[in-house]
Amino acid sequence: MTPGTLILIVLALAAIGYFTGKRRAIQTAKRDGRKLHSLPSYYGESVALFTAVPALLLLGAWLFLQPVMIENSIIGQIPESSVPEGGAKSLVMVDVRRIAEGLNLIIAEGRLNEEDISDMRADFVDVRSRLAEVGVALGSNVEPVVFQAAKEYRDLDLSAKFARDIVVLLTALLVGIWALWRIRPSMRARNISETFVKALLIGASLVAILTTVGIVGSLLFESLQFFRLYPASEFYFSTVWNPQFRGGSDFGFLPLLWGTLYVSFVALLVAVPVGLMIAIYLAEYAGSRLRSFAKPAIEILAGIPTIVYGLFALITVGPFLRDWIAQPLGLGNSSSSVMTAGLVMGIMLIPFISSLSDDIINSVPQAMRDGSYGLGATQSETVRQVILPAALPGIVGAFLLAASRAIGETMIVVLGAGAAARLDLNPFEAMTTVTVKIVSQLTGDTEFASPETLVAFALGLTLFVFTLSLNVLALYIVRKYREQYE
Repeated sequence: MTPGTLILIVLALAAIGYFTGKRRAIQTAKRDGRKLHSLPSYYGESVALFTAVPALLLLGAWLFLQPVMIENSIIGQIPESSVPEGGAKSLVMVDVRRIAEGLNLIIAEGRLNEEDISDMRADFVDVRSRLAEVGVALGSNVEPVVFQAAKEYRDLDLSAKFARDIVVLLTALLVGIWALWRIRPSMRARNISETFVKALLIGASLVAILTTVGIVGSLLFESLQFFRLYPASEFYFSTVWNPQFRGGSDFGFLPLLWGTLYVSFVALLVAVPVGLMIAIYLAEYAGSRLRSFAKPAIEILAGIPTIVYGLFALITVGPFLRDWIAQPLGLGNSSSSVMTAGLVMGIMLIPFISSLSDDIINSVPQAMRDGSYGLGATQSETVRQVILPAALPGIVGAFLLAASRAIGETMIVVLGAGAAARLDLNPFEAMTTVTVKIVSQLTGDTEFASPETLVAFALGLTLFVFTLSLNVLALYIVRKYREQYE
């Protein structure tokens, strides 16, 4: 039985418990001649909650612990002679899991039966060929002992799943029957339901916090592993980025930082003035009919996938800049450049800045505008000397948030700026950013124990700290300098 089917059965039992508990509460109140403390629906909800929640929590814990316990049991049976030289038992466990999944496919398609696998009458060569038929290709270094471990892994997994189904269903039934039995007219069923809803809301509130803690923890742990293999001083102050998976790598962070800041600077140079002018026009000059059309039309840009912007940079903007500006001026011959990625990224950020700035400008009270007009100021003078100063902290915060968005962009840089890690002032040369190198270091067959792979986590942690600092600075500016209007 799959976990999805098991969840549906538990929910069906909870639904039955709801209607049964509701009816029992009404019957108990009539029999005892007493008034119910809560509405009948609350009694049904209490039975449904006691039926579903413990069973689903048990299922979640089982799904988390079962693979760990089975792997710990199997990995101790693998002899050291079966481990490839320079490898680890965890790599052998990958083959064990693949073979176990392949055996399930073989049995499902009728190529072998349970007796053949249980009695080991099918020799290893035959099983290898049958696994290849279902798409499980094994390397030449996989030994028969690994197949034996896979068979035991599969047997333990099937037994654990069967026990899981029985235990979860019994838990739902027994706890549900107990909740049904304890229904009394004096039972505070409403308090039970409201306590559960309160716990659910608290859990939902903790999701964002726990997710952040998990992200930081995973990045920090892997980054510490990297810095044990490669000095942090050389990583942050070296100017050479040259990872080699065969050894002798150089991980200089400065070229990546320069490319990231350069591309982001060009993007903000495009997006900030255009987005701010759009916001001023829509908020102060445009009529209601034009505003109702123009604002949604501009915000459509925010819904375009970044890969589409990247293709636009690669096919249209890059060749145009190369043929009409870079080559005639002798600045470069590549269509991939900082200018290409920066221009397209700036276009992507325009609706982000214009929408935030528009909302901030509209939040300035109309009384300030009327007072300025009453003193004889023109509309443009009111915008320059009253509205923009009042909205400036919020606008600066919007700029900083847009900067953090630009720093974290990947696809536009991959297709528009190239992958060359260099320190150069020429905006028509190909460069790269931190996010691009994170992707490249984690792409393909990688070993997570090598510094060439672990460097991606160090880059991710550094980028996380950088963007978090920008966001904190933006919030600080907005909160410290914003005007409080009645």
